[in-house]
Amino acid sequence: MASRQMTIRAQSWPISGSFRIARGAKTKARTVMVSLAERAARGRGECVPYARYGESIKSVIAQLESVRAAIKSGAGRRDLQTLLPPGAARNALDCALWDLEAKQKTTPVWQLADLAPPQPVKTAFTISLDTPQKMALAAQSAKGFDLLKLKLAGDGHDITRLRAITGARADAALILDANEGFDADGFSTFLPALAGMNIALIEQPLPAGADAGLADLRSPIPLCADESLHSRAELSTIAPLYDVINIKLDKTGGLTEALMLAKDAKTRGLDIMIGCMVSTSLSMAPAFLLIGMAAYVDLDGPLLLTRDRRHGLRHDGPQISPPDPRLWG
Repeated sequence: MASRQMTIRAQSWPISGSFRIARGAKTKARTVMVSLAERAARGRGECVPYARYGESIKSVIAQLESVRAAIKSGAGRRDLQTLLPPGAARNALDCALWDLEAKQKTTPVWQLADLAPPQPVKTAFTISLDTPQKMALAAQSAKGFDLLKLKLAGDGHDITRLRAITGARADAALILDANEGFDADGFSTFLPALAGMNIALIEQPLPAGADAGLADLRSPIPLCADESLHSRAELSTIAPLYDVINIKLDKTGGLTEALMLAKDAKTRGLDIMIGCMVSTSLSMAPAFLLIGMAAYVDLDGPLLLTRDRRHGLRHDGPQISPPDPRLWG
């Protein structure tokens, strides 16, 4: 029986301008790509190591190397759920295993996973944290996108930022993402100032672990858990406090866990956002399979880069279409 070969590559993708959130800024998306070859078939997956979760290019590669022998011997997606914890390394490998099976069976992943075929969908577009004037200009430049995701700082300038943006794009609905930037008192003060604005969702206002600060808060705007929710392990804790969860494959550790998490979230009455890190269409392709379960889609990662992979995400303004199967799946 032919053994399976694994290739690991660290890669860098320039961002158009810079990408800034409350924790800092970057000008490049640094990814790790896993390629699995078995006989004539090859499957690929991509991940973004995230320092917020204690990950780096080096640590992710070390995790992947730690399971090389098991993967070579034929370990599959079910084995991977115990071989590696949720996170970027498992995501890249899990998605590569899905892609490999699809290529071997000449059957698309959506059929293997018993899902509906992916369809074109409108995505939110992210406006990086900046001065009110620069964010308003960026919002104007994103004309055609009727859902904008605004990065906030949790500081005294956020309302000024929002007023500038709503003045520039009164037609757009807004997702506010503070990336854990508020404390409980600051957020309770911030909420009333949003009256009259077209705010669709507020994402992760408080630091992960401080979610209990939302328990007595009656927000008129739906709240979405991001940093507080990685996999099914946290679902029971955060479900009473939030209305929506942001599912990112780099947090769940791949499509396998993401599918189970989405199903469990739905049974608890939670809505779903399908999100992403800033990365290429190789990361978006597996996430695209979840859009049928999502109330919100935020898969603009490749749109923030100066270049993408071949056969990548096709986009016409805010409408994105599934990548070519030659890329993945």
